[in-house]
Amino acid sequence: MQRPYQLVIAEKPSVAKSIAAVLGANERKGGFFIGNGYIVSYCAGHLVELAPPDTYDEKYAKWRFSDLPIIPDKWKHVPARGKEAQLATVKKLMNRPDVECVINACDAGREGENIFRHVYHYADCTKQVYRLWIASLESAAIQAGFDNLKDGAEYDNLYAAAYCRERADWLVGLNSTRAFSTLYGTTLNAGRVQSPTLAMLVKREADIDAFVKELLYTPIIDCGSFIAAGERSKDKQAAEETRMACNGNTATLRSVERQTNTATPPKLYDLTTLQREANRIFGFTAQQTLDYAQSLYEKAILSYPRVDSRYLTSDMRGTAGALVEWAQGLVPFGCKMDFTPELDRVIDDGCVRDHHAIVPTTRVIDADIPALPFGERNLLNLVAVRLLCAVAPIHSYETVTAVLECGGYVFTAKGKSVIADGWKGIDTAFRMSLKSEFESEDKETERALPELAVGETFDSVTATVKEGSTTPPKHFTEDTALAGMETAGIEDMPEDTERKGLGTPATRAAVLEKIITSGFVERQKKNLIPTEKGKKLIAVLPDALTSPKLTAEWEHMLQQVERGELTTEAFMYVIEAFTKSIIDANTIPVPALSALFENGRPQSEPLGFCPRCGASVRETPKGFFCDTRTCGFKLWKASKFWTAKKKPLTAAIVAVLLKDGKAEVKGLYSELKEKEYDATVLLDDTDAGYVNFKLDFGSRRAS
Repeated sequence: MQRPYQLVIAEKPSVAKSIAAVLGANERKGGFFIGNGYIVSYCAGHLVELAPPDTYDEKYAKWRFSDLPIIPDKWKHVPARGKEAQLATVKKLMNRPDVECVINACDAGREGENIFRHVYHYADCTKQVYRLWIASLESAAIQAGFDNLKDGAEYDNLYAAAYCRERADWLVGLNSTRAFSTLYGTTLNAGRVQSPTLAMLVKREADIDAFVKELLYTPIIDCGSFIAAGERSKDKQAAEETRMACNGNTATLRSVERQTNTATPPKLYDLTTLQREANRIFGFTAQQTLDYAQSLYEKAILSYPRVDSRYLTSDMRGTAGALVEWAQGLVPFGCKMDFTPELDRVIDDGCVRDHHAIVPTTRVIDADIPALPFGERNLLNLVAVRLLCAVAPIHSYETVTAVLECGGYVFTAKGKSVIADGWKGIDTAFRMSLKSEFESEDKETERALPELAVGETFDSVTATVKEGSTTPPKHFTEDTALAGMETAGIEDMPEDTERKGLGTPATRAAVLEKIITSGFVERQKKNLIPTEKGKKLIAVLPDALTSPKLTAEWEHMLQQVERGELTTEAFMYVIEAFTKSIIDANTIPVPALSALFENGRPQSEPLGFCPRCGASVRETPKGFFCDTRTCGFKLWKASKFWTAKKKPLTAAIVAVLLKDGKAEVKGLYSELKEKEYDATVLLDDTDAGYVNFKLDFGSRRAS
């Protein structure tokens, strides 16, 4: 008599294949493997998903504000499009009479639990469920996992949190998108995580646009073997006076302070820090990094990547030691690191909840690394080097601060010298080994100072003034955007919140990709730049939808659901109430914002306020006009004032004119003298008819 089968359901075909090989299920059939008392199949991602609105009522096929909010009384599920055949296979397998139990082998996390449970419930399966919870696809790890299967019921709260997250995203995203799209006549996608993420990027661009550069001046004295800097200020004349007082004079060393410092090794990677570093060094997008890491995981040479821990567990001490020894010989710059690894630094059971940090698996020791695809190989090297750095000795260095007096002014010179390279020697050697396009932007700028003694003098120093300027905030890159998402709203959250910020390590890459593919953000080299469409979307969304605090609070609540401290009903009550409040508070479009989307087409961003009536002034192809049609305030691009001076009237110039009434303009052309000059352009508005302009040269002359 045939013994009963145990049915194993993995998340992906490649994972199912690895598990089947370990279990001896070597016969391959349509959609599954069978043998040795096991049937191993897979979900191929989501096989079942939340039903669309028109499943509940046909009227929801059309978008109407009057139908909102759409909140199902009883949630429905449907097969994922294009995956009906595999769903039918898994459903049939779950209901086979010779299958005695089902083992959930989907990815060990919130979403993996959700994927399995939806299929299990859709199939009306009632058989006993066990949970395989593993951090790598090494044969030994898979076998150990099957030797220690858990009761599936132990993960009921994890599924509850996953299901709450899925329904919350459906409710908030669908209702908000339909509400604001119907109000403003154009498709405006909104979401629980993507909207505050987009708002974060839009605010940064607004800060950059509003930035006004200020010149800074620093007097410098050259003492021969080193230079020293005086006090930096905005006063150019004061800096010049310092220079004249010191040039050719004698500088005297008044004090020398030496301090020994250390830099502790970095922690191991979680997914977010790996994505950030890969973007910074290789230019990988967050999604590319996740894809490469997932592929390495499925090849069983990298541990599970969707993690938020940066430590290993104590039972991995032996494995970690073997991996460090392997990594010492692998590193592409080929230098054997002679040190005793400090494994205690990377081991902390209390900091590992579901999964440990991202590290290679022992399968990597025998793997053909050069045969890996380029991106995967670079990522694996990055993880290997981080493992080495994390257990390497501390980096130590000495800083020297020398204070000099010259001409009655104080100058400071700073130097730095390395005492022990430690982990930074490994990191620096790795980065130096990379091709030029991957070289790190981080460069050491401080050099060692010569031996100095208090009272020492330096004759005939050369004094100069170094001109610099304040710098605007930097554009977000995927590196800094991920960091911003991770810490968004953190100052408003309780200290004991386990997971803060926008999204989770597993979802942040997808959020960034979504706002890019939706046309709200563009990649410009490494920078993430909001489009006009993205800016206008944030302009019409209420603060409640763009606040990182709210999303972080919801994530905190999901953690409570996962721990069994909050019921699903309580969580969904909050989400449903929030959804209703969004609809109730936005029953009509805001007139000032409707102008952004006149006739369903986005209009230009306001540049400032009209000096006559206070309404917004916007750019059109012909000029810059007040929103109030009866006002009459307008600045024509073809104005004789600007065409005669061969200088286009730009939005940037207009914004400054509206704000300050004047603008510094360079490169104006003089027809009389046939040369360019700089001047201050004054806005000369008589409150009637055309707007005039005047020139103010101040100390300048057009000569």
